[in-house]
Amino acid sequence: MKPTALTIALFLALAAAAQLQAEPFSKPAKPAATAAKPAPAKPFVPMDPLAAIQKANAYFNAATNMTGDFVQIGPDGKRSEGKIFVQRPGKLRFEYAPPATLEIVADGLSVAVHDRKTATKDIYFISQTPLKFLLKDQVDLSRDVKIIDVKSEPGAVTILVEDKATFGGTSQIKLVFDLAKFTLKQWQVTDPQGYETLVSLFNIDLSKKPDPNLFQITQENLLNTNN
Repeated sequence: MKPTALTIALFLALAAAAQLQAEPFSKPAKPAATAAKPAPAKPFVPMDPLAAIQKANAYFNAATNMTGDFVQIGPDGKRSEGKIFVQRPGKLRFEYAPPATLEIVADGLSVAVHDRKTATKDIYFISQTPLKFLLKDQVDLSRDVKIIDVKSEPGAVTILVEDKATFGGTSQIKLVFDLAKFTLKQWQVTDPQGYETLVSLFNIDLSKKPDPNLFQITQENLLNTNN
């Protein structure tokens, strides 16, 4: 499966100023009321990197089930979207909406990439994929991958990790968390060839258990795999 990519955008909120209305011309002008000065904003204090890693581990280990929507955008600006289903440990499914023709299923041992347009099926071991550590029974980022950097900004915490055991070489994964709730909202994978894929998550439900049939890779699929 050829990767796709995009640059993560960060948004800053701006405050609007109030307007004062002038009195009618026939009346004496009243002195303008002095607007109360807003309280000075508290300086942003970055989250301690170790605390951020602990929160990330706690989030992943608490999220046994996940259903939701995703959007993926490539380096050429091409946008695809669909549904994501996760049942840890080991099970994942991406259902791409038309006109995309991909379907990605992990059954706990293998990952099948099915392209309905070309009728090809590629099978990989989960251990070859860059997101394998997120599907483990117990996630420990400090143990499972090499942590390259941890950054916190207003609204987001970013953890950059490196995995040298993925298919084709070393991959980097950038995990982006919402700062207030510390929930995963994006990840960006840079594969060994330098291609980047950004996936953004929406409408995440951690309470609903997906249908187990969503994660099945049949023997027929394996026998017809194009490697």
